[in-house]
Amino acid sequence: MSEDKQKNRVALVRSAVRSLRAYAVPDAGDMIKLDAMENPYQWPDDMIRGWQDRIRTVAMNRYPDSRSRALAESIREAGLVPDGCPLLFGNGSDELIQMIMLSVGGRGRKVLAPVPSFTMYEMIARITGTEFIGVPLRDDFDLDFAAMIAAVREHDPAAVVLAYPNNPTGNLFNRDAIIELIAECNGLVVIDEAYHIFSSATFIDDLDRFDNVVVLRTLSKLGLAGIRLGYMTAPKELLAEFDKVRLPFNINVLTQLTAEFALQHFNVFLEQAERICRERKRVERIMDSLDNITPYPSEANFVLFRCGDCEAEEVYQGLLQHQILIKNLHSPGTALQNCLRATVGKMHENEAFLNALSLLVTTDYSLQ
Repeated sequence: MSEDKQKNRVALVRSAVRSLRAYAVPDAGDMIKLDAMENPYQWPDDMIRGWQDRIRTVAMNRYPDSRSRALAESIREAGLVPDGCPLLFGNGSDELIQMIMLSVGGRGRKVLAPVPSFTMYEMIARITGTEFIGVPLRDDFDLDFAAMIAAVREHDPAAVVLAYPNNPTGNLFNRDAIIELIAECNGLVVIDEAYHIFSSATFIDDLDRFDNVVVLRTLSKLGLAGIRLGYMTAPKELLAEFDKVRLPFNINVLTQLTAEFALQHFNVFLEQAERICRERKRVERIMDSLDNITPYPSEANFVLFRCGDCEAEEVYQGLLQHQILIKNLHSPGTALQNCLRATVGKMHENEAFLNALSLLVTTDYSLQ
């Protein structure tokens, strides 16, 4: 094929898509992996054996239950949603966000979110032809309530999306401010509770108070990142509309069965989450004692921190040389300038990270 023909084929792709960058996922190799907010703990051996026995019963020649009814019941029995809450499942919460924006977005529609926040909100908005409006957070990464209200009144967005706790900052926005925002919005307010298992707050029990609120959750942070399962709940009339853009059989049989089995052992994951929260507090305390490092309070399983006199890029590269991978969020001229984010891992992983970080920020470190 000629070069001109290849260019013509690429030109068929919408300009909104061509202007995007694909979501980059670095290969951790043999490094200590603290970049993706994963639960670092494997399942106990007896759980793995029980799961393997259950997997043998799957009829791989049959399509999965398109409604994931047994899985929905397992979610309710684990106490993750109130009894009677309608549920819709997605391939991670990313697919749920896409369903919502396909349903309420598009040309002439707007989605609004505070920034910085989860990058997929803007990416999915742009993919669906929806205008994205970002409202900067305050310097302390709290919600700028006045600016949010002003933006809602100016733009009348089809949806406002709030990560609660926020990613990548880890903090919880003021609950009363969110409730006022919900009352102000003509459109939907989507509350993304991906990190609810580590947090002290939720809106899941308040859904009967609002007719425009959607709550998203995922099992990825719980310890099931490998199966990519998210769920959302909202008024059943809304879910019925979102269901129309969901691809049939989007949750495969292995994912459904694995999640059902795991939720029968929900206490294992609760104990792991409590262990992670204890480690998070310890990591925050030690980081706070380091020169040139400012950690931000977190209600998630990660800690955002800002480098002082040292350069974040050099610290990031130095950690790589110590075989430790964290998330580089440094973006010059933005709220995340000189910021890095570390997932809370196992104690020995956190110790390796903290020791390397201490060395890098308390010496005249240079990659030269």
